[in-house]
Amino acid sequence: NNSLPYNKYAFLTTHNSFAIEGSALFAAHPEAIRLTFTNQEDSITQQLNNGVRALMLDTYDFKGDVWLCHSFGGKCYDFTAFGPAIDTLKEIEAFLAANPSEIVTLMLEDYVEAPNGLTKVFTDAGLKKYWFPITSMPRNGEDWPLVSDMVAKNQRLVVFTSKKSKQDTEGIAYQWNFMVENEYGDGGMEAGKCPNRAESSSLGDRTKSLVLVNYFRTVPLNQFSCEDNSNNLINMLDTCHAASGNRWANF
Repeated sequence: NNSLPYNKYAFLTTHNSFAIEGSALFAAHPEAIRLTFTNQEDSITQQLNNGVRALMLDTYDFKGDVWLCHSFGGKCYDFTAFGPAIDTLKEIEAFLAANPSEIVTLMLEDYVEAPNGLTKVFTDAGLKKYWFPITSMPRNGEDWPLVSDMVAKNQRLVVFTSKKSKQDTEGIAYQWNFMVENEYGDGGMEAGKCPNRAESSSLGDRTKSLVLVNYFRTVPLNQFSCEDNSNNLINMLDTCHAASGNRWANF
């Protein structure tokens, strides 16, 4: 059923979607020696095939290109790098091409400083033809376009960046102009509380049409994955539903 506005759906979302244990990127790019956390077991393609529809990616300038890194201080290093962003973006393009009624959302923790660096990598990956334009995004809490209309227009890739300037320079939506978000990491897992992260307005801000609920540990621990993604997650969704003015999480 794609007859509702985009903001009336819940999209399964993975955090650090690219930080994959045993990733094929490791073999493809042996020059990158990783000493950093992983968050996922499935490849990007597997995640999408299993129903994930929103991906959180960390983009950095590295080796003269845009790379995906799980790093710190706004810089990517050999030991925090996972691979060139274009490899992951091409997987997303292949999924969109093979599934013409599906929509994918990307949330970029964006450290790219190269002028038009993101525009270039999205263009090179063949994703610009699916781009949902910022001019069609509601600014004051209104409903988004119908998913059926987005599909009909082939505007099936929605991209947000954490870097505010990119909205003007590259036409990529600044995330917190359009959504509210709770605290990430351990701070977002305290039962009965749903505080906003620093960059976001309060969860109850109805001028933002979208709601993102984080629920993951600061340090990912595989042995707690099933527990964390069961009743405790449902309880947090209920808590954040109330905090966001009786709106369910979109992501």
